Amino acid sequence: MNRPIARLFILVLVMFGALVAYTSRWSVFDASALQDNKLNARTLLETQDIQRGPIYAANGSVLADSVRGGGGSYVRRYPFGAQFANPIGFSFPNQGSVGLEAYDNSLLAGTPLDHESIVDQLEGHQTGGDSVYTTLDPTAQSVALQGLAATHLTGAVVAITPSSGAIRVFASVPTYDPNGVPTKSQGGSEFDRVSEAQDDPGSIQKVVTAIAAIDTGKFTPETLVDGKSPQTFEGIPLNNDENLSYGYITLTEALTQSVNTVYANVAQGLGSAILARYMGRLGYYQDPPIDLPSDELTPSGVRDNKGDLVPVADSDVPLVGIGEGQLTVTPLQMVMVASAVANGGKLMRPYLTQKVVNADGVTVRRTTPTLFSTVMKPSTATAVTTMMEDVVQDGTAEAALAGFDIKPIAGKTGTAELGNSTNSPNDAWFIAFAPGKDIAVAVVVEKTYDYGASAAAPIAREVLQSLVGAR
Repeated sequence: MNRPIARLFILVLVMFGALVAYTSRWSVFDASALQDNKLNARTLLETQDIQRGPIYAANGSVLADSVRGGGGSYVRRYPFGAQFANPIGFSFPNQGSVGLEAYDNSLLAGTPLDHESIVDQLEGHQTGGDSVYTTLDPTAQSVALQGLAATHLTGAVVAITPSSGAIRVFASVPTYDPNGVPTKSQGGSEFDRVSEAQDDPGSIQKVVTAIAAIDTGKFTPETLVDGKSPQTFEGIPLNNDENLSYGYITLTEALTQSVNTVYANVAQGLGSAILARYMGRLGYYQDPPIDLPSDELTPSGVRDNKGDLVPVADSDVPLVGIGEGQLTVTPLQMVMVASAVANGGKLMRPYLTQKVVNADGVTVRRTTPTLFSTVMKPSTATAVTTMMEDVVQDGTAEAALAGFDIKPIAGKTGTAELGNSTNSPNDAWFIAFAPGKDIAVAVVVEKTYDYGASAAAPIAREVLQSLVGAR
């Protein structure tokens, strides 16, 4: 073989090898990723010919199913309409899929005929979609949405079982009817505020500071700290609510009355490295660890003026320690904080899907509760629980939960001012759990002129009542 022919032969071999490698990528190695891609309309079009798997609530109620349309193809149907739109999402051939419909698409979609084995294709077999059973509670979800709707504002409620991580409520307002074939739009009614919102946390962040302070042994619940107002931190004057000035008071009393200057002093005493370490253990600075698509998740943390996450700096610490400055969080993040305290310091990975059952009735996947991190010692969790109980019994949440028939309740209010003017609105928060009842909840009402105790705590109270009564 002469040299030109040899070169041509080698070139042909290289081109053939490249062709094999490229086609193998999509047909073999990356086939699953392509199949599950939300933008892959072919997969959704194929599933019109087979019955997509249903999605169920924890009590067996049907949240999504498929019925025959006029042309004989299957059409997705959502019996609860808007009630579960945000966590469940939608799935339509021309609009793609979002929410749990997207995350579990490979299970729900089933196997079209041309994806079956040669024998199955010859026999005309095809596999219907698997059934997905969620952890969601329809009654409590309805209570949460009614409470949010009564505010006539945007907001979110999320409730979790701390010992397992099972999500019981995932409510976001405004919501939408998925039967209307919607399209996903950032910030619109399809926006999952539970897992995507970037809200200012205000004083609920003091729970994180208290955890770090006590767990490191640098402070105890009875440590006395200067609570006078105003004080200056990093050149920034800081006041307590209504400019109330205290002497040296304990960490417990400061959490009960939500004293800014005490917790700014505590955070400064801890420093950025310690505060960042405990925030990391709680899930800050990473996508919330829940079974939803990654583009529907937003990390919590300190952000710069461009909105990008930045590390906690020493200059940030006093304000971050009280939930101010450039710190933003999701409601899911803050229910994880409450859950870690409620579960003796162990934070479980939150999840929506409890099990998957195939068309033959066989359970092919069951979610096993998984430890996300050990945040704090059990003794720390016990101490912080007692401090949070004082908030409800004698502090900022006392009036909102007076007469509540579930006792004790551990909670923390938060009112994050969104501007420098006295006429600026707030993000109103309440995080809470019922010791001994294995339920934790976080509520945010956005851009309200009320406080966390008056706007968010009553919603949390009704959701807790619904879930505890259902157990």
